[in-house]
Amino acid sequence: MPRRRQQRQMPGSGSDGTEDSDSSAEREQTNSSESDGNIPKRQRLTRASTRLSQSSQDTPEIKRAADHDESPPLTPTGNAPSSESELDISSPNASHDESQAKDQATGDLEKDLSHRPKRRRCHETYNFNMKCPTPGCNSLGHITGKHERHFAVSGCPLYHNLSADECKVKAISRDKQEEELKVQEDSNSRHATRHQTPTSKQSKYKEQVAEMRKGRNSGLQKEQKEKHMEHRQTYGNTREPLLDNITSDYDLELFRKAQARASEDLEKLRIQGQITEGSNMIKTILFGRYELDTWYHSPYPEEYARLGRLYVCEFCLKYMKSQTILRRHMAKCVWKHPPGDEVYRKGAISVFEVDGKKNKIYCQNLCLLAKLFLDHKTLYYDVEPFLFYVMTEADNTGCHLVGYFSKEKNSFLNYNVSCILTMPQYMRQGFGKMLIDFSYLLSKVEEKVGSPERPLSDLGLISYRSYWKEVLLRYMYNFQGKEISIKEISQETAVNPVDIVSTLQSLQMLKYWKGKHLVLKRQDLIDEWKAKEIKRGNSNKTIDPTSLKWTPPKGT
Repeated sequence: MPRRRQQRQMPGSGSDGTEDSDSSAEREQTNSSESDGNIPKRQRLTRASTRLSQSSQDTPEIKRAADHDESPPLTPTGNAPSSESELDISSPNASHDESQAKDQATGDLEKDLSHRPKRRRCHETYNFNMKCPTPGCNSLGHITGKHERHFAVSGCPLYHNLSADECKVKAISRDKQEEELKVQEDSNSRHATRHQTPTSKQSKYKEQVAEMRKGRNSGLQKEQKEKHMEHRQTYGNTREPLLDNITSDYDLELFRKAQARASEDLEKLRIQGQITEGSNMIKTILFGRYELDTWYHSPYPEEYARLGRLYVCEFCLKYMKSQTILRRHMAKCVWKHPPGDEVYRKGAISVFEVDGKKNKIYCQNLCLLAKLFLDHKTLYYDVEPFLFYVMTEADNTGCHLVGYFSKEKNSFLNYNVSCILTMPQYMRQGFGKMLIDFSYLLSKVEEKVGSPERPLSDLGLISYRSYWKEVLLRYMYNFQGKEISIKEISQETAVNPVDIVSTLQSLQMLKYWKGKHLVLKRQDLIDEWKAKEIKRGNSNKTIDPTSLKWTPPKGT
């Protein structure tokens, strides 16, 4: 019998290779206590508590208190406790002697743990194996001046031709300016809705900015040009080009602030774990005859995203892994224009209406491509409830993608644009305003008042504000009456009244007087707009309503 009992206890041996003699002794003692009815039942101590009590008796000289340790209590295995049961030494039914043994064992354990080194607590985690890709950089400092290290080019002071100390000094000055602006905003927030005209401080600041911008150099001198060329030849693309004397100090400081703010946002995302150094992100795409640098992350499949460079067919928008695959695809691709109906054509400019339900794959690829250049875009695959209006420019090889905007088939809030994008190679050429003007032309045909869906991207907001300003000044120039109504402007231009009011306020053409809001006709702004129109001449970057061949869809 004793041999059989010993064989049963073999699997329960300790981690050090010895048998559980303590556990077997406790089991025999429990059995004997259960057989005797006069002796109360006692629950045996766990194997861990017994060993802890023995170890505490062997080292009685440890007297350091555990109150100074900031780390959480650990289990005998060395890991943080996963549940409360791992810290229970005895059950509630244990006797007074066993509870004292439990307290002694726990106290000795805490005393023993007090000798362990304290954990270093910090809000940032750095992978010191990572290094900044800029040649000659030791990864110390940050362009924001608020971090000790960096691992990306966006935060590298050396890449931006600065030192870590200079970045810290600039950060201090920026913080002071922001505090001063907050104080001014708090003091003016109460009366912001009443005073439409700028305050004296705002007018004075505007004059100072205009004066600083007048003092900028019209061009680089010969020595400066040589210095810039030498810097470019020495460092190539590994350093930012020299920006001194290119523009005014005020504009250069604005640019540096924008760089620091963008880098700070990326650093916050990195600390939160939303992005990591070396994460899968497409850096460039080969699109037709252009190689485009991407701006944001797009959820392409991982096998494509990890390549860093993507090859996209400019007609069917299919994405591929290598230039060889793209060349083979272009040899047999029959697409020369987007699918769908051509609803507008004037000269080389065409607009195609693509239904997300009929051409699902094309629209999904279009959304994935657009996300590379848009920050707030969230629609990628659910494209069936939308119509896509794709603008192209035609030549002898086909219709090349210029930009697009999407529109809900049934919009509850009468949004005439859900997402709008102009491809980077066609930006700053007037195509963005053409897309916006085309969306409002469709609203006029539908006899509705439209507005873009919020939130707008930074570039989208700039484009819409410029368009609304041009529409209002053109309306004011052609208006011959004495009284003007915002409702009439909205009905004629199809612009939402809220957008009209916000634009009038930004132009300081709306004033509150004797209980009424009055629209002021500022002739100086109208003359300035007319001079730009004459200077621009007869540009082909305008939408001709007579070239539209489109009827509103009756249903989905």
